[in-house]
Amino acid sequence: MITAAVVDPSWYLGLGAVLFTMGAVGLLVRRNPLVMFMCVELMLNAVNLTFVALARQLRDVGGQVVVFFVLVVAAAEVVVGLGIIVSIIRRRPGATADDVSLLKG
Repeated sequence: MITAAVVDPSWYLGLGAVLFTMGAVGLLVRRNPLVMFMCVELMLNAVNLTFVALARQLRDVGGQVVVFFVLVVAAAEVVVGLGIIVSIIRRRPGATADDVSLLKG
């Protein structure tokens, strides 16, 4: 007889915490704008995983609705963020996060 394995929501919450910590550390340590951008996206996905896990545990659709709005904000961030990053990298190929002042004027 085969029984289905049930994964406790605390595993998902732990994974979300680890992913968020990795993103936060990467954001604080790295100076490359593309890497920093990916770290922010990793943090947003960790929050989405947490919302879905809690919505599943509480049997509420509200967490999944919030995930939808977070994904919309992340898509807008990708559009604006990549435009800014590409404009910085075109001016100076070895640009760091401190080179945002290049966009003035």
